[in-house]
Amino acid sequence: MSLSGTDRRRAAVGAVLRGRAARPGSPATATAPANVALVKYWGKRDADLNLPVTDSLSVSLGDAGTRTTVAAAERDGFRLNGGAVDPAAPEAARLARFLDLFRSPACPGFAVDSVNTVPTAAGVASSASGFAALVRALDGLLGWGLDAASLSVLARLGSGSACRSLWDGFVRWRAGVAADGSDSRGEPLGVEWPDLRVGLWVVSDRPKATGSREGMLRTVGTSPLYAGWPSVVAGDLAAVEPAIAARDLAALGAAAEGNAMAMHATAAAARPAVLYWLPESLHAMARIARLRDDGIPVWFTMDAGPNLKLLFEAASGPALCAAVPGLRELRPFGPRV
Repeated sequence: MSLSGTDRRRAAVGAVLRGRAARPGSPATATAPANVALVKYWGKRDADLNLPVTDSLSVSLGDAGTRTTVAAAERDGFRLNGGAVDPAAPEAARLARFLDLFRSPACPGFAVDSVNTVPTAAGVASSASGFAALVRALDGLLGWGLDAASLSVLARLGSGSACRSLWDGFVRWRAGVAADGSDSRGEPLGVEWPDLRVGLWVVSDRPKATGSREGMLRTVGTSPLYAGWPSVVAGDLAAVEPAIAARDLAALGAAAEGNAMAMHATAAAARPAVLYWLPESLHAMARIARLRDDGIPVWFTMDAGPNLKLLFEAASGPALCAAVPGLRELRPFGPRV
């Protein structure tokens, strides 16, 4: 008899923890950066375990992300950005399902208090930093003593892109081939690019109408363009990694921008269409093209949401901040502010 999705997830957790005791200690606090995918994760080969169809590659967003404190409790209690989360809310149910994988008689519930420094559920990877910070905090609370690669596997079970938020800088998510997901985890590239900047251009901080999971499922299941997506990713990965190694912004920016547009095209071709752009998003994209024509080397990428992330180097920061009021300039590398 085949295992249920929950049983498969529990088995995946058991393979990582390998019998480690789950006796809670003092409350633990951890942080994790959000990340922006330069080559996107879009589509799952296994929805239960969040296993992707292709590899993906991201860069962290420095100080932008999540800080989470977790404590043992008799029953669950969730707080976000200083306010209690309604237990009936979808995000509370998703978090509770994830925590079900780690409960024990010694720790039947969890008190989780998180603060996001990026908009929540608006396509700025708050779930990635949220689940990455949570597994780091659980590691401290429950005393697992796991390395980042193992924590990456656990974070992936909460949110696929969370497996890339266990590190700063550039991270490639290896899709893996194992049915149990044991080889599907983040892998840091180990390349520093101190002058690289990511600009967060928030055109809307409202939650998006279609979640990433729903959007992926609909795209994979109904978009006639999705069959070509794996080959697009393979080509873009082949362009992006050498561009990073050479610190070639033009090559990196062109590949990342093209990959984002291809992802959104596959989603828009789904039936019914999955549309994350707002009119303001289109105006912002056109504005970036004009700035580039005017001699400012800047490119954009977009995840499953309406907001843009700009790729540029430090020297272009003043001009871009003047051209885009409210632009948040982030440093993937270097000391945290």
